[in-house]
Amino acid sequence: MRIIPAIDIIGGKCVRLTQGDYGQMKVYREDPLEVAREFENADLEYLHLVDLDGAKKGKVVNWEVIEEIQGKTSLKVDFGGGVKSKKEVEQLLELGINQINVGSLAVKKPEVFIGWMETYGPENFILSADVMDDNVMINGWLEATSLRLVDLADQFEKKGLEYICCTDIRTDGTLQGPNLSLYRKLKKRFPKLKVIASGGISSLNDLNELKYIKVDGAIIGKAIYENRIKLSELKNF
Repeated sequence: MRIIPAIDIIGGKCVRLTQGDYGQMKVYREDPLEVAREFENADLEYLHLVDLDGAKKGKVVNWEVIEEIQGKTSLKVDFGGGVKSKKEVEQLLELGINQINVGSLAVKKPEVFIGWMETYGPENFILSADVMDDNVMINGWLEATSLRLVDLADQFEKKGLEYICCTDIRTDGTLQGPNLSLYRKLKKRFPKLKVIASGGISSLNDLNELKYIKVDGAIIGKAIYENRIKLSELKNF
């Protein structure tokens, strides 16, 4: 199981939200590059980088931060937040971004996302599914849909999808533990998909339980910033 620390950006700063609520924002650090280097120095390989301004606006906003982290660290970055155009996809891949998370666009324009997977390769993309009670939320979790998670995953798995990152909004930023039943259900229904768990991870025990389920990766955010999980412990993990 891959350990994937998270950096969420608003206004160029490193922040965390609670349950996706922009009104419940806490700034943890002023310099995301500094945080990324700390992850790298702790021998972590991966980074989940989210442009929350971009998610809200529907286009990538914090290019400077992306370029800095990509250019000045060796982390394998998966990026998400407002990616809506072919030009943005190409810019991100040219920068060397490891994978691109696609969420809202996949829901609203599935044919475009399928086209990107066909053109650039499915290994370069992660279907980012943010769910509230099994239904998918989009546009920075500000807009509800009637689309069920399993239907969304099924639609794209048939077209070659390899990776899905699923965030349970009710647990995200709460440090109450991940929604294990959600990931069990996904793994059982889609055994070939590489499932990345996100939301609620608060302890090494949570990570052990996710590892037991055999998810591909676990995204950790607030637990690191609140010192519930130390970077040195992740190295051992």
